[in-house]
Amino acid sequence: MIRAIPSLHLSRRQALQFGLGASLAATTGVAPVSRAYAQEKMQDEDIFRFALNLEYMEAEYYLRGTTGKGIDAADAGSKPGEVVGGKKVSFDTPAIGEFMQEVAENELAHVRFYRKTLGKNAVDRPAIDFDAGFKAVAEAAGLGPDFDPFGNETNFVLGGMLFEDVGVTAYAGAATVLKNKEFLAAAAGILAVEAYHMGMARSTLYRKGEKAWKAANAVSDARDKIDGPEDKDQGIQVNGRANIVPSTPDAIAFTRTPQEVLRIVYLTDKDGVSKGGFYPEGMNGTLKST
Repeated sequence: MIRAIPSLHLSRRQALQFGLGASLAATTGVAPVSRAYAQEKMQDEDIFRFALNLEYMEAEYYLRGTTGKGIDAADAGSKPGEVVGGKKVSFDTPAIGEFMQEVAENELAHVRFYRKTLGKNAVDRPAIDFDAGFKAVAEAAGLGPDFDPFGNETNFVLGGMLFEDVGVTAYAGAATVLKNKEFLAAAAGILAVEAYHMGMARSTLYRKGEKAWKAANAVSDARDKIDGPEDKDQGIQVNGRANIVPSTPDAIAFTRTPQEVLRIVYLTDKDGVSKGGFYPEGMNGTLKST
């Protein structure tokens, strides 16, 4: 997307948006390609396959952090992509360890649900690279070159917040285009679970104190720089107060299109990109290009 140059009186976030694309493109090595699939042609199954790609990533992240290993071969498809990165986290707070274990079980259940629902039309797990993805996120958010999401419980929850906030907005966006009532009901139920996860992650980070607030807000800013021109992402502290529920003034969760979600997980602010960031070979399915 080519944006018109605004007036010189830019907000801090608007100013940060210009120039991020070049730095992330250099980090991820992604070259633009033409848009692969027009949004108006989306079918319900396309959206579910898109969601399955995201659930694979979330399940791999939480399973590796809580158990030290990822999805079993039986749940990954016939020709799954390689997963790079991840290790078992040492949780200093038992309750946080239990929270993360429950999230891991939920995300694996989501993978299994989509695979069962889609049947032979389910996509295999795509290649996922946590090392490259989080390195780019850390650089964009100013978290430092040594940031390791699996290094401690705070970092692990922070990494999870990156996914959970995006997941909630993706499901909220899907609700506007799903046609099959059974699919819509399932997506609404999964949206509710992802929202529980998001609330847990954001409130846990808020209780960690100022350092965690600043890191979470930096991740929010980094997402907002690349998902599109709208300023709709929100950190966990706004105007000196807790902001556990990112929403519109009407307290409605905001939405993202598949293309906006792909910009975040591919770590690019450009149109026509079909791989990069956390998905070095791109997502599997028809919805895979920004």
